[in-house]
Amino acid sequence: MLLTLDQVEKRIGPRTLFSGVSLQIRAGDRIGLVGPNGAGKTTLLRIAAGDEGLDGGRVMTSRNVRIGMLKQEIDPRLEHSVREEAARALARLAELELELRELEGKMERAGRDGREVPADVAERYDQAHAAFLHGGGFEREARVEAVLEGLGFDEAARGRPLSSFSGGWLMRVELGKLLLSEPDVLLLDEPTNHLDLPAIQWFESTLEDFAGGVVVVSHDRTYLRRHARRIAELDARGRFEVYEGGYESYLEQRAARREELLARKRNQDRQIAHMQGFVDRFRYKAKKARMAQSRLKAIERIERVEVDTGGPRRMRLRIPAPPRAGEVVMALDDVYKRYGETVVYEGIELEVRRGDRMALVGPNGAGKSTLLRILAGALDFERGERRPGHNVRVAFYAQHQLEVLDPERTVLEELAAGGRTGDVPRLRGHLGAFLFSGDDVEKKVAILSGGEKARLALAKLLLHPANLLVLDEPTNHLDIQACEVLEEALRAYQGTLVFITHDRSFINTLANKVVEVKSGVLREFLGNYDDYLRRTGGGDTAPATPQPQPHTERAKAADAPPTGPVPAGPVRKKAHRQERERRKAEERTGRKIERLEGEILEREREVESLGWRLGDPEIYRDPEQVQTIKARRGELQGEIAELYRDWERLADELEALRDGAD
Repeated sequence: MLLTLDQVEKRIGPRTLFSGVSLQIRAGDRIGLVGPNGAGKTTLLRIAAGDEGLDGGRVMTSRNVRIGMLKQEIDPRLEHSVREEAARALARLAELELELRELEGKMERAGRDGREVPADVAERYDQAHAAFLHGGGFEREARVEAVLEGLGFDEAARGRPLSSFSGGWLMRVELGKLLLSEPDVLLLDEPTNHLDLPAIQWFESTLEDFAGGVVVVSHDRTYLRRHARRIAELDARGRFEVYEGGYESYLEQRAARREELLARKRNQDRQIAHMQGFVDRFRYKAKKARMAQSRLKAIERIERVEVDTGGPRRMRLRIPAPPRAGEVVMALDDVYKRYGETVVYEGIELEVRRGDRMALVGPNGAGKSTLLRILAGALDFERGERRPGHNVRVAFYAQHQLEVLDPERTVLEELAAGGRTGDVPRLRGHLGAFLFSGDDVEKKVAILSGGEKARLALAKLLLHPANLLVLDEPTNHLDIQACEVLEEALRAYQGTLVFITHDRSFINTLANKVVEVKSGVLREFLGNYDDYLRRTGGGDTAPATPQPQPHTERAKAADAPPTGPVPAGPVRKKAHRQERERRKAEERTGRKIERLEGEILEREREVESLGWRLGDPEIYRDPEQVQTIKARRGELQGEIAELYRDWERLADELEALRDGAD
């Protein structure tokens, strides 16, 4: 056993944050620590790491076990490089190398003087050399470079001073140091929050090879589903339970345990009611008074089964139905954007159509947030045109939305400031849907937690109907339950959605298009994130061809005249004829693909519409109509599957035609 928590208790003033927390962490463990914001998950990690005291119980570690916890410790003013900071995690190897050089010097001098090497020097050299080899001393520079590359630092960034990086990037450096130090137990608090999607994939593959135990606080459900083998839940009442198995098994076990508790409580309530009935009937009758008194004492001794019948409070999020927009909601034509000497976009084009659920993906620094802000109208650009469609109303949730909340206002005042309405009951009702009720609405923004601020920012955003939601990392600071509620609301939302998130479950649930942003070029793919990975070779199956765009750099290149030496005479004519035929075939195939995409979109919208109808309780008064709708939806889903197969075949043909032009 590497680390054991035994009946750990923590109090904050008169309040017990949690008690009775017992957990054993073994080599190879992958434990997900889940629970609502404010339950004390981070505090529990700090206690396990020895960084915070406890008010009851004990924490025990095996001999020589090293515990590593992800912390924000780097001074952002430091001028030494990222590479030098990361290498500090291997300082012990550097010390061993210096000691080896000193010992080699002593051994060399003894040889020159014709003396035997002292036994203590030879013994210490063997020990230090073995430790240096075992610790990977000869590969340490390569290890530093590999870890920093995996976390998204290119060659130039690794040499830049720490003072030139934001807090999120400094957290990556701290994570890199932690991974390089190779502790026996890793305690990680939301480690993927500061990583882009490629870095998350690298991080997960690195953890797969880690031999020690890992405890992760995370709202990343994809990570939990793929890697957690046990789930430890800390709820808002300080209760702690451990579930064997992965995340899905945890959900099933938790639901089953709750049903079992409810059944036990119902049985116990019946038993108590029966005993109480006996007491009520006979307590004042002389012959049976003693029996009644005995039953009353028995009732008092019963240990009651407690069930939180209402469950934890949930956001009741419903996005108002927006006005209908035009077919093309937003378009960018030949847009150029630069920051100083850095060119971000050089003539990009993008079209957002009504009903799109478009996710922007790509490495940090590629320009995703810049593109999102341009789409939202929150950022100017040097050249090109941004064309909103007919009747478009945009609502923009910025990545740093929490920072623009006024700390001096109350929750209610902050909502009213962006609400353009003095209808206080309506504002209070709206805040109630985001778990701000009673006196909560009079709290100052300054004292809100990160999760509360995120809920307030979302409440402001969704106060008025908008038919284009532009969201930059909307799940940051939200716990798993709040993320799921937001997902449900956005699935039912009838407008158009463009968003950035590192939450892969969020993308898979919502996206019907993925736009890859890389090196100033946009590539568009139908489907969700898993579909995107399959088509780009990032998933577990063979890559397929991305959806072609008529205005991408790739399409422009296809329309350009062929380059290279021109053949002479009949050979040149034949080459020109073949090129014309190839281009015509490419155009025909491209048109077929566009028609298929239109048919797919039309049927998917009909399936979605039928789903909304089935969600209306009134329709179940007519069972025949319900069966008709379900049958039609099944037909449509079969047609969509067939259309996708045709689309993939044509996409392969188009790729082959384009390869023939290379």
